[in-house]
Amino acid sequence: MPSKKRNLKLDAINKMILSITHLNSDISNQELAERVGLSPSACFQRMKALKEAGYFVSFHTDLDLDRMVENVLAYVEFTLENNSTAFRKSFEAAIEVIPEFMDCLRITGDVDYICFTCCSNTQALNALIDDISGREDLGIKIVKTRIILERAKWYLGYPLEKLKWID
Repeated sequence: MPSKKRNLKLDAINKMILSITHLNSDISNQELAERVGLSPSACFQRMKALKEAGYFVSFHTDLDLDRMVENVLAYVEFTLENNSTAFRKSFEAAIEVIPEFMDCLRITGDVDYICFTCCSNTQALNALIDDISGREDLGIKIVKTRIILERAKWYLGYPLEKLKWID
């Protein structure tokens, strides 16, 4: 991740580069250059500038977990006793260091946080929830676990074509 973000104009070509690489991060520079109508050298320079400007947060590969490992995916909802900044920061710091919590979102409504988790089985998931909810310093009031039964649709990238670009 770049240490210093800089301003970079998102012209039509930069927007195309972001849209294409967002859904296909392992595209070759040659193919990307052809798709956006640039020379490979110019395309490489634009990608480098976009990376340095901080538009790319990280790169990931979507794996077929079911073919590789035993796993249970679940959403876990947390409601805190105290919604003060200090309690929220403490909770967020605790979640940050637990790799099974892959995503943690602070949300509106009667639940404070929802986390996406991946564990080896339901026993491991239960132990994880017991460990985190048993920590008095986090002030967790209610925990609800929702095990995922089937992936009807999975994250396939942001709908950039439906969103308004910031100029």
